[in-house]
Amino acid sequence: MNPTQMFSQPWVERLGWTLIHFLWQGFSIAVLYAAARRGTARKSSPNERYLLACAALAAMLAAPLVTWQWMRPSDITLDVAYRIPSAPLAASAGSSDTVALPYSFSAMLSGVQGARLLRWVVVVWLVGALLFWVRLLRGWAAAMRLQSMQVRPAPPEWQQTLRQLGTRIGLSRPAQLLVSALVQAPAVVGWLRPVVLVPVGALSGLPREHMEALLMHELAHIRRHDYLVNILQSVAEAFLFYHPAVWWVAGHIRAEREMCCDDIAASVSGDAFTYARALAQFASYHQAHFDVAVGAAGGPLSDRISRLLGQSRPAVRHGVGPGVLAVALLLAATAYGLFGQSSAQPAFETASIKRGVSAASDPTHEPMWVRQEAGGRLRSRNAPLMLLIQRAYGVQAFQVVGGPLWINTDGYDIEAKPEGNTDRNQMWQMLRTLLADRFKLALGRETRVLPVYELQAAGNGLKLPAPKSVDCVTRAPDEMPVPAGPGKADCGYVAGPFSGWSTALRLEGSKVHIPEFIKQLALVLGRPVLDKTNFTGEFDLKLSFAAGEATMGLPGFGGPGDPGGSRLQTDPGHANIFRALEEQLGLKQVSAKSPVDVLFIAHVERPIGN
Repeated sequence: MNPTQMFSQPWVERLGWTLIHFLWQGFSIAVLYAAARRGTARKSSPNERYLLACAALAAMLAAPLVTWQWMRPSDITLDVAYRIPSAPLAASAGSSDTVALPYSFSAMLSGVQGARLLRWVVVVWLVGALLFWVRLLRGWAAAMRLQSMQVRPAPPEWQQTLRQLGTRIGLSRPAQLLVSALVQAPAVVGWLRPVVLVPVGALSGLPREHMEALLMHELAHIRRHDYLVNILQSVAEAFLFYHPAVWWVAGHIRAEREMCCDDIAASVSGDAFTYARALAQFASYHQAHFDVAVGAAGGPLSDRISRLLGQSRPAVRHGVGPGVLAVALLLAATAYGLFGQSSAQPAFETASIKRGVSAASDPTHEPMWVRQEAGGRLRSRNAPLMLLIQRAYGVQAFQVVGGPLWINTDGYDIEAKPEGNTDRNQMWQMLRTLLADRFKLALGRETRVLPVYELQAAGNGLKLPAPKSVDCVTRAPDEMPVPAGPGKADCGYVAGPFSGWSTALRLEGSKVHIPEFIKQLALVLGRPVLDKTNFTGEFDLKLSFAAGEATMGLPGFGGPGDPGGSRLQTDPGHANIFRALEEQLGLKQVSAKSPVDVLFIAHVERPIGN
């Protein structure tokens, strides 16, 4: 799969909206956290503030996960999209493109521009997340190297002291004490097998009571599992790096974590002044930065020392002003993108809807079609609402469920004109607006387990004809395909089905791939078709078959609610589609069931007058 195909997948739009929604979600969580922190500032302990900050960060990490789960793929764009071929029984040649079913917010953005915006959001996020993950992994690797590079075991008497201090603070796990030439202040590395690192000369150069106080601080980190929490916190920062509120809350967590360990060390030693003097010994040192290590030099030392000495504790400073301003600007931009166009849904300037010929009372089988004309004008002839929905949302009949019988039987002639020239994507959006306004159409989305066909190789193997060297045109997905006939045909495009009323149906194409073929099979059969052939090459297609009970997906061929099918005569000289597939192409259809994204009609009315 090339990058263009990858970033056109439904998950990209789903992820893009998840990231955009987190802008307001993260800001809202930060506001609630700030209010709770301010309301309890005088009475709360560092540990309570630490738990509050951790809960806020956990809520920020959970918000995108919940949004992703809530925003199912069927809520954004249907996973399967089909071309409806240019045939009198289905639609005109102008109806061959595919239109995505929009999520309610993404409908407020123009189709192509909105999809491109979401793709860029995902690309930028992926690049940023990758850089932060590389940074995190490098920090983790550096922290792991600290345990083995330029280290030596501490003297036995200090190992004994560490065990005694651990017993005093209730530590159940043993920790190893190493002297390191790479650290400038005591630090802890590791969670399951923690190691306490101290700088060279610290054990002999500092007063023993100062060193013991600092070691108790490190053991407090181990008892509180701060190393593990710090890793999880760094993961959240890597995923949500683009939101300033995340960094603001994370800064509070780091500051309060150090104060929690300060309180444990001071309370166990019984002398806060001695512990404050021990911290001051390291105030002039700059510790090497390792994101996943925790140590006594973390956090603003001057604030921590002032607090231990009973002076007023300054507010934790982590650039909240610029952070909140950045979030506000992002929210403003997002709100404009989401809601700035909500009052101007794309709509036709003029539209006329007239009742056509009912399929139940039409002895001439007048063709039904929907097509785009010059300048983005829309015209339909004798088109039932079911066909209009299929065209507007780029789905098959089996993907639309519910609704009264008349949506299949009542035909409508529509002539609609936009204000100016418009492209096809905008025209289909205008058709959705027209259906909502004039038919009062309301659609829901869900996933249902439906009957499907699995396309497999028949017992005698595939008989797919090798592609011939023909003069055909390869077109972009949004370009108009050319039906089979005079002139150049489209490479890979499956044309048809073509037929007279009593002759065999035909599907034809040059240099066809299986995915394009099964789209047309699904159209003909009225069921989803899953590719189980494992065939990835090209082949020339020329399939002829008789109309029958299996061809339920074509208008006028006996599909659900389609009375015209009762008057059609099958051709006894041709095989039905199942036998034709096996005899002509070496393929067979196997019935199965599978989840399918569908639209269900929640409400619809016959159209109001012009």
